[in-house]
Order: sequence, then structure tokens, then C-alpha cells
Amino acid sequence: MTLLENPLRGQGLPSEEGMAEGDISHDIAAARSLISQCPIAKETPLVSLDALATELGIASLYAKDERQRMGLGSFKALGAAYAIAKAAVAVGGDPATALSGVTYVSSSAGNHGMSLVAGARLFGARGVVYLSDSVPEVFAERLRALGGEVIRAGVNYEESMVAAMAAAEHNDWQLLSDTSWEGYTTTARDIMEGYLLMGDEAVVQMPEKPTHVFLQAGVGGLATAGAAMARAKWGADVKLVIVEPIAAPALADSVRAGKPIVVSGPVSNMGRLDCKEPSHLALKYLAREADTFITISDEDATAANDRLTSYGMPSTASGAAGVAALIQMAEPGMRALVYISEEPEDA
Repeated sequence: MTLLENPLRGQGLPSEEGMAEGDISHDIAAARSLISQCPIAKETPLVSLDALATELGIASLYAKDERQRMGLGSFKALGAAYAIAKAAVAVGGDPATALSGVTYVSSSAGNHGMSLVAGARLFGARGVVYLSDSVPEVFAERLRALGGEVIRAGVNYEESMVAAMAAAEHNDWQLLSDTSWEGYTTTARDIMEGYLLMGDEAVVQMPEKPTHVFLQAGVGGLATAGAAMARAKWGADVKLVIVEPIAAPALADSVRAGKPIVVSGPVSNMGRLDCKEPSHLALKYLAREADTFITISDEDATAANDRLTSYGMPSTASGAAGVAALIQMAEPGMRALVYISEEPEDA
């Protein structure tokens, strides 16, 4: 495990050539309006993990349970499907056929791809997902079961993204990436706008102001949306902790460098978080707003998921990453590093 107190907190990245322009969407009203037209995307619960909180010596602990959102079992269900729905509304007419003839394509490590193919199916489009060789076949099977087409390419997420981009250009398909880079921001911003809904639900459901919010991150889009809603509701003093695999610290290392960089490392079992390059829009926001960046090992994530399973809330290594970081930081001698008191308090 590594820990980085954000040296850019409050100021953000310096202006840099090669960075995507613009900022994230904060338009929660637009997101609420659109998603209200989609009953299967209904609100998910915030679960109180009382027994685990007691074990860790904190007053309370809550987790957003996204397992049933849209029937996808994915914490990214609101992203790509939301962006596709937004495009369908712009076209008008019968929603079921609004995007007939359109093909959406992206790379994925699982969750983003499921949202893409589910959204494409709802609005009459075709969904194609490129998976690297490191993504387990079980995710490919789930994508196909949702009506998606799966193409294997590359040894990691970045190589599968290159293949998806090439296919989009060659076939005149719509690239639907959840990351952003110079010249590619609009679609990624729409996807993050969809993620705002999960963060908004969580802050409304919280019975009290928390001291800490732990957010798992790959390219950083979902973490950014959650962070934005936490800041809007609770202000500057709540501690935002961003959690990445130790094999893919793209956000933390980019903050250290003061610019977006590509990291290298082995394949992580946190496949949905195993991204070696950050989204520019997400990086810009988190460099300014996050308090701490923590990386965790595959073993930490697996152990946290096992612990959640024992409490009747099974997830995945990726889904349990935030809890894994909290478990590590609640150890004696570590608590002060992220301002967790030795006496029980909220987290």
C-alpha cells in the first residue's frame, strides 16, 4: 500500500500543453430529468455496515450498493447507458428505434462495456466492446448475454482501446470511451454526468455528514462524479480518498508528476480499475479536489471482498476497493495519516 497526500489540493494541475480542455459536468438537474424517464435505472440503496464499522473502531460506515442497477450488477451502470440515452433524446421519435443503424464501440474491462451494450440495446443501436486478453471470459459472456458483440484485442486495457479507436474510425462507428484526452471530451463528460446520479443519491441518503468518502478509481470518471457530489453537499472539509490498484496508480502518479502520465505494472485482479492512463477531465478535477490518493494490493482487495461477503454483501475486488483502503487505514498507527481519530467517529 502507498499513500499520497495531494500536493495540488486547492490549486490543481498547472496549465499543460496536450491536456484536454474544459471541465466536468455538475448538471445534476439534467441528469435527474433524463434518468427519470428510465424506470430500470431506479435508485439503489445506501447500506449501513454496522458490524464492520464496530470492528474498525469507527462510528458508522455506509456503502452504495449498485449491484441491482439496471440488472447489470455493475457500479458503472449509469455511465455509458446514460450517454446513449442522452443521444437518443436528442434524436427524438420512438426511443426504442431512435438510434437504429448506429454502432457504439469502446474498450472495457467489464463494467463500462455492460453499460454500453445495455444502453445500445434499449435505443435500437448496436454495441461492440473490445476486451484485452487479461479480461476474464466470464465478462465476455455477460456482454454477449446482454446483446453485445465482443472482440478480443491487446494484452491490456490501453491496447484494446487503441483497437477500438481504430475500428471506430475505419467503420464510422461512435466511440464511447469513459476516459477523456485532448480532442475527446464531450462523450466522456456525458458519461460522468450519468455517474453524478449515483453520487447524488448517496449524499441524499446519508443520515449525517461523513468525515471521509472513499472512491475507487480506474481512469477516474466515476470517482470524479462521486467527489463532485460530495463537495457540493458537504463542502471542503470532508476528506476525499481516491483508491487505485498498486499495479495501476495512474491518477496518483500523474498528480506527483503534475501532468497526465502513463504508468506500467502487472495486471491487477481489480480489472475494472486496472487502467494505466487517467482521464484528463477526471485528473484535472481530482488534482484540485481530492485530499489523499491510496493504492492497494490485489490481496487487500480480495480480503476486503471476502469480508464484505461474510456480512452478506458480496462484491468484486474492484467493488470492494474503497473498503479495502479503509481497512488498511483504520489499522493502529495508520489512522492519523488520513485523519481518522483513535476514538470512534464517522467515516
